[in-house]
Amino acid sequence: MGWIFLKRPLLILPTLRATKNTFEICNRLYGSTHHKNNKANAFRHALWNVLICMESIKRLKTAQKSIIWAQKVTNLYEKVTKNTNLELQMDLHNNEVGRRAFLTNFDKSEREIIDFIQNKVTNAQNLTQIEDLEKYQDQLIYISE
Repeated sequence: MGWIFLKRPLLILPTLRATKNTFEICNRLYGSTHHKNNKANAFRHALWNVLICMESIKRLKTAQKSIIWAQKVTNLYEKVTKNTNLELQMDLHNNEVGRRAFLTNFDKSEREIIDFIQNKVTNAQNLTQIEDLEKYQDQLIYISE
């Protein structure tokens, strides 16, 4: 992942801040359960993308550029992890839901965004096969409870 930051060194700290903040929030809200393929994990992925966008927009100046940056970083991260294909697709999907949430809530406070995503968690859908992804475009998804 280092090469992506070499191209955009001014985005290293904002991305690391967003990542650290995401884990602190998720640990506070969910303990260690957000490391499983559950609703807490869906929340973490969506929040991570929103916070990367919120931090990087300060440097990139536009929502679209910050979304592109978050997508590059998180997609690359997902592709280098050792997940099953179903887990990979779940994470990529929840990352995208987070970026869309940023677009519709970029003027909101962090607390309001957390509440917005937690509300989405209550309607999260259990994904059992990749073919079902199309049905859940704007919803968070999880694999297990």
